Amino acid sequence: VQSTPTDGNYSITGAPRIVKGMVIIGNGGAELGVRGYVSAYDVATGEMKWRFYTVPGDRNKPQESVALEAALETWSGDEWYKLGGGGGTAWDSLVYDPDLDLLYIGTGNGSPWNRDLRSPGGGDNLYLSSIVALRPDTGEYVWHYQVTPADNWDYTATQQLVLAELDIKGELRSVIMQAPKNGFFYVLDRKTGELLSADKFGKVTWATHVDMDTGRPVESKFADYQKNGGSIIWPSPYGAHNWQPMSFSTKTQLMYIPVQSIPAFFSAEKDVEYRVNRWNTGVDLNTNRDPKSWVAGKASVDALVYGELVAWDPIKKQRAWQVHHKKPSNGGILSTEGDLVFQGTWDGTFAAYDAYNGDKLWQYKSDSAVLAGPMTYELDGEQYIAVAQGSGGTLMLTIGDELQRNKTNQNKLLVFKRGQFNQTNTVASEELTTIRALGHTANTDPDLIKLGESIYHNNCGSCHGINALSNYVLPNLRYMSEQTHLDFASIVIGGTRTHKGMIGFYATL
Repeated sequence: VQSTPTDGNYSITGAPRIVKGMVIIGNGGAELGVRGYVSAYDVATGEMKWRFYTVPGDRNKPQESVALEAALETWSGDEWYKLGGGGGTAWDSLVYDPDLDLLYIGTGNGSPWNRDLRSPGGGDNLYLSSIVALRPDTGEYVWHYQVTPADNWDYTATQQLVLAELDIKGELRSVIMQAPKNGFFYVLDRKTGELLSADKFGKVTWATHVDMDTGRPVESKFADYQKNGGSIIWPSPYGAHNWQPMSFSTKTQLMYIPVQSIPAFFSAEKDVEYRVNRWNTGVDLNTNRDPKSWVAGKASVDALVYGELVAWDPIKKQRAWQVHHKKPSNGGILSTEGDLVFQGTWDGTFAAYDAYNGDKLWQYKSDSAVLAGPMTYELDGEQYIAVAQGSGGTLMLTIGDELQRNKTNQNKLLVFKRGQFNQTNTVASEELTTIRALGHTANTDPDLIKLGESIYHNNCGSCHGINALSNYVLPNLRYMSEQTHLDFASIVIGGTRTHKGMIGFYATL
């Protein structure tokens, strides 16, 4: 079944969910300009049973549901539809509660990010950056809670949704919990959507707090970068927590979250033109790109940009403990009945921690980043821990050699047997050549260099790294073979590697 248009900018990054004989699947692509939706297909025949759009369609046409008619009132103008569709893609978390017979979806950022372009007259822009409850049989809307009204910073609410029973003020509540990109940890009543708590789990400067009377975040003076000419804001579009899974222990009653501190300089793009098959954010990605460009010195960057493993107490609404990582973009979490917490890191370390206090109990050093969420299984009475190794994700692509260990990306499956954890060190080969000029005399005209830098970061940097410093998930343009040098123009302009995902930029460059 083709669940997305073949002529659109959609992608699929999240796993489907099987519910009541149906396959539920969302999609991604909001950075390029699409309209998000979730579809349900008959598990036996592939027939589509229903589709729920997360944002309204063309204002001049009937909407697909009563929920979208209501959502339309929170959008102004019709720019979102002209600029690709409004966003709101559900690209990760889908969770089903069989007792309440409710399906929960987390929706993504606005398209474009810049809300002044997307909805010039204001409005919350439902159902962007929201947790939405649906009837799984029909896709009918039940309730929603919007974690980031009028999203302006790529703050998705697609991160993992966790169902649990918590004793809150002496009452056992059936809750749904999320730690989305915006840096607040949310606990909601999963039957009604009532907000029970919302507290900062990482560094946040875009909002001062969430008003518990209104359920809305109170934006800070830094939030509206369009009016103030640009702002340094925490978190960046990478989020205080992104796609790497968090884990809840019913024994410790703690949520273990892979947290990252990464600021970004947000400023509005001056000359905006919708481009097919390109990022359309309305944010100046050239100034947004690199902490080194707006803080002084490497020491300052290290103090601002780092990762953490955080044990969050959702009842006390505070950290129980944390482990500091020198760099962000670390792995997903597994917590076990044996009071262990497993996590991989950017530098190839896979470690086990005490679930109650965060003490490191064991580690394995490998030769590439370990970012995936670990899993555990039993076979013939023996317990195993497995995790996929390899770099990936937007942060690993863009911040380049800040996170590199080797100049190749070593993809493999690591499996450990309980009681037989071994320590092995391996080193990746580096059969690469340094970059050379492509047959042109170097041009030192500062204006031309600045123009080239801007063109690169607006078209290439999201995949090949800031300042052309790659983490080798995709080719590092500073290290190319002799043949790649010869083929460079035909690859970049002509699109000779389109079949491998590298489209030609003849229409742009």
